[in-house]
Amino acid sequence: MQNGLLLTGWIAIAMLSSACAPNRAPQTPGAGPGGQAARHSVIPLPAAIDISTGQSFAITPATLIVYEASDDPRVGITAAQLARLLASALPSPPPVRPASGAPPAGSILLSAGVANANLGEEGYELTITADGVRIAASTAAGLFYGVQTFRQLLPWSIEYQAARPHPIAVPLGKIQDRPRFVWRGAMLDVARHFFGVEDVKRYIDLIALYKINRLHLHLSDDQGWRIEIKSWPNLTAHGGQTEVGGGTGGFYTQAQYVDLVKYANDRFITIVPEIDMPSHTNAALASYPELNCNGEAPPLYTGIDVGFSTLCVDKDVTYTFISDVVREIAALTPGPYFHMGGDENKKLTPPQFRAFIERVQPIVQKHGKDAIGWDDIAPATLLPTTVVQHWRPEASHVAAAKSNKLIVSPASKSYLDMKYDKTTVLGLNWAGEIEVRTAYDWDPVNSVPSPQAGNIVGIEAPLWTETVATTGDLDFLAFPRLAALAEIAWSSPQAKNWDNFSVRVALHGPRWSALGVNFYRSPQIAWPDMR
Repeated sequence: MQNGLLLTGWIAIAMLSSACAPNRAPQTPGAGPGGQAARHSVIPLPAAIDISTGQSFAITPATLIVYEASDDPRVGITAAQLARLLASALPSPPPVRPASGAPPAGSILLSAGVANANLGEEGYELTITADGVRIAASTAAGLFYGVQTFRQLLPWSIEYQAARPHPIAVPLGKIQDRPRFVWRGAMLDVARHFFGVEDVKRYIDLIALYKINRLHLHLSDDQGWRIEIKSWPNLTAHGGQTEVGGGTGGFYTQAQYVDLVKYANDRFITIVPEIDMPSHTNAALASYPELNCNGEAPPLYTGIDVGFSTLCVDKDVTYTFISDVVREIAALTPGPYFHMGGDENKKLTPPQFRAFIERVQPIVQKHGKDAIGWDDIAPATLLPTTVVQHWRPEASHVAAAKSNKLIVSPASKSYLDMKYDKTTVLGLNWAGEIEVRTAYDWDPVNSVPSPQAGNIVGIEAPLWTETVATTGDLDFLAFPRLAALAEIAWSSPQAKNWDNFSVRVALHGPRWSALGVNFYRSPQIAWPDMR
């Protein structure tokens, strides 16, 4: 996967122009339709961007990173992250310091707390001149997103952290940007196959580059329980020891989970924990016989069939169990959400299922969180704060949610575990095959009944792991589709254009290779020759 540093031409490529025309073979590295290269490779596409085609700002050993003081300590953390990124191009990491008066010429200035109504809560303004760089935002989050855009304007060689120092520059220009949706999510299933702390941190780093701000962790399922619950220790001691295919499984201690939450928060990503219920619960049922209606624990499970397990919803101990689990996880999770699952119930009657959902929501609320559930919960009486996550390709049932907020994740468009095409070995195909253009060419507001379109808070890209056992597998199924979905979540729908996107995403191929990402070389995209 690693490739030599092909610096020649790549700085220029980031500054050349692009055009949209019928597909044909590329004539230039990174070229798209018509053989012309991209003016820039920023994903998601900014609201307004003007990039020079012939001038640049050079980053040198004299470059300083200066940040203006803020009540949010993550401003300083973001400045330090940028310094680490630039370190590979310089003899030593650039100095980082709080602002004291006007920064010297040639500095990179990070400014939060800027009063600009056009930026909103997460927008930013990036200005690059021959004399320096300024990234300004109303909030620390906006500043972080501006830094991600600046990172993408740098040559991809910057991602080789072990590289020797080399000349590096960024094109002059100005960008003003803000997101379309507040919820720009990715979901990682660590229950079917377990992924350790460092693997999840790696995924957090990759999704943060594309301004994803939610990571939904699917922490329990039939195949394994992945988070320590001190009041019910057998959940991990027994239920955490398996995974699909009979592997050894694993789990996060509460300290490890807290570390993950902080790591994500430093990158402006909110962790959304999910404990699936009442179905998808075999790992819990195997750990505690009293959660079963017959009082007998079933064996642990390593297959991929769904819908066969359910908590005993008529026992009071079930709700004591749920309350304890929600209480412990809520105490470790500063974000406002707890995902209660609720999908693919095949054992309970509809009245039983609705009664269960209606009883669990107040439990979640009691512990200070807003409940989220898969769209199966829509027919129940929902609290006003409960969020519904649309996932089934057919969306008419979402109408039952009425005025509740919606996260849009249609399996036929956004499920990263679906195969790309018939030749793909990894993945499933029950919702269809999702090539990169299929993942890009849709709009969330058209995916739900029109009365509910105004309730959409954003989109999410789930990655279930029935067929995913390694980080290379995760990479292959996530990229480049996650970049396409990130653009849907962030960018104006009027600005979206497949031909333009396909040119820009092609230039992320070398960046992904530098990061060690095992991405899918879609035939729909004219990838640059990296020999």
